[in-house]
Order: sequence, then structure tokens, then C-alpha cells
Amino acid sequence: MIDGSLPIAAHWLWLILALALGIAEMVVPGVFLIWLAVAAAVTGLAALAIGIAAPLQFGLFALTGIAAVYAGRRWFAANPIRSEDPLLNERTIRLLGERVVVTAAIAGGQGRVRLGDSEWTAEGPDAPIGTRMVIAGVRGNALHVVPDADLI
Repeated sequence: MIDGSLPIAAHWLWLILALALGIAEMVVPGVFLIWLAVAAAVTGLAALAIGIAAPLQFGLFALTGIAAVYAGRRWFAANPIRSEDPLLNERTIRLLGERVVVTAAIAGGQGRVRLGDSEWTAEGPDAPIGTRMVIAGVRGNALHVVPDADLI
């Protein structure tokens, strides 16, 4: 081991690392570890096929890791995952057009409205309690409301 080489079965260490990273990718969200698993598998197969020295194995892993991550990011940018519900994690944007009722008078542009079973901070034109409004926008966690056109 003084000559900088890994044990004879070093290729197995890379292949086990590739398997572990592949399993970790399934457990940890993010689509990142799979590319490092590919790099570890390439390194393990290269070490098995041509028996390269340890420093070259680490260099190969670094280069293939960078290349795999870069290629993966480009592929996902060119082929985005389409969702049946693209606003799934955009709760506030899903609220646009919803009707609300003023629960704390909107005065000076600030008040509160009821939406479903919760109350939200609201911004908009002055309105007394009980006025029906429509959500026209969201700023931070405050709803921008306007008078309900169907009632005017």
C-alpha cells in the first residue's frame, strides 16, 4: 500500500459505493446522488477492466462525477418533468380567483379575510366586515383582494 495502490479488490469498493449512492438517491430527494453513483460505477468498472492505480481511480471518479452531474443537469433542463398539477406546491398561487369574506375591516389598505376555515392578512381597497372580495394576487403571505365583480 506504500506505492499508492488500493487493495486488489478496489473495484468492488467503487461498485459498492455506486450501489450505496443509488440506494441513497431513492431515500434522499434531490436527483443528485445518482450521478455520483454513475461516476463510482464507471470508476469501479474501469478499475476492474484495466486495473488503474488508486490516484488515477480518484481522479477518474472526480472527472466522471463532474461530467455526470453536468450532463444530468443539462438533460433535466432540456427535459423538465411535467406534472399533472404544476401548482401543487404553490398554495398561494392556487388561491387566485377564490372568493373570500372580510372578517376584519380593510382600512388603509390592510385587513383580514376568511378563506375556507382560515383567516389571512389582506391588502386592498377599504371594505367593511362581511364584504365579499376576490383574491387578485399574493404578496408574501398577504392576499391582495378586490371587490367581487359578480356582486357589483
